[in-house]
Amino acid sequence: MASQEHIEKMQARQNFRNLWHTDLMRTIQADTPYCCFALWCAPCASYLLRKRALYDDMSRYTCCAGYMPCSGRCGESKCPEFCLCTEVFLCFGNSVASTRFLLQDEFNIQTTQCDNCIIGFMFCLQQIACIFSIVAMIVGSEEIQEASQLLSCLADFVYCTVCACMQTQHKIEMDKRDGKFGPQPVMAVPPVQQMSRIDQQVPPSVGYAPQPAYPPQPAYGQPYGYPPAPPPSQGYPASGYPPTGYPPAAYPPPGYPPSGYPK
Repeated sequence: MASQEHIEKMQARQNFRNLWHTDLMRTIQADTPYCCFALWCAPCASYLLRKRALYDDMSRYTCCAGYMPCSGRCGESKCPEFCLCTEVFLCFGNSVASTRFLLQDEFNIQTTQCDNCIIGFMFCLQQIACIFSIVAMIVGSEEIQEASQLLSCLADFVYCTVCACMQTQHKIEMDKRDGKFGPQPVMAVPPVQQMSRIDQQVPPSVGYAPQPAYPPQPAYGQPYGYPPAPPPSQGYPASGYPPTGYPPAAYPPPGYPPSGYPK
């Protein structure tokens, strides 16, 4: 039943959408001092990170974070600090992996393809080194024995380096959780915009330079720049209007309109 739950959790992690704040390739650059600390004092780093992942509440501690068959059967509730020390020194690889799973399940973090390749290369190198050691022990060849020793040294170096990077990755993720990256940048507030009202003839020129006045438009049929026509003379109608003799004296003519014309 427990193994089935672990399988379901592993399948659920493949559908997580969030990513680690820093991938394994950039952990050394992101926090070099802590990466060196995790390399030279790996069990101490694993102890501190597990305690921090539990929000410093050791009453929540379970051996290997509940991901191993021995979890909950080691009397962790009686002395969680001692059990955690035993875990990080005797089962160091499981302690690092358990802290990783704990953070992934809490924040829905998936592991990138690059991180999976690095971790897979570490496991494959260890398996190859183990196989070469068994073959060298059976055959008894000095050349194979030397090759197995070289592979074992290389596998141990890669294992220690990857574990240090993983623990640095966990530390950076919890720094992000605890808000230790400083305040977020404050966006500048845009200036208040003004709109013209109906009773306002011209909208205010806020934020704009005053526009130059345009010259008056010419009259219809005149070229641009032609001087405008002079204003009309005072007095209306003009003197001498209408002309003398208008209308004529015999207007209308006699007999107009004819008799019988409707009025």
